[in-house]
Amino acid sequence: MTKKFRAWRKSRHSDPGSGCVEAGRASDGTVGVRDSKLDRSPILEFTPAEWKWLLQRIRRAA
Repeated sequence: MTKKFRAWRKSRHSDPGSGCVEAGRASDGTVGVRDSKLDRSPILEFTPAEWKWLLQRIRRAA
């Protein structure tokens, strides 16, 4: 079952008028990631530890 995610945010590096990947948090700290271009986008769910690991790898690759 998909959790209720709140406060969806796009990267500040994305174009404000275009679709992008968004991230939101559930009350238990789980992070959801969705495609803002799709009306009913699937949501990938990450634990806080998985999210931290993913962001570290992305920043390292940039």
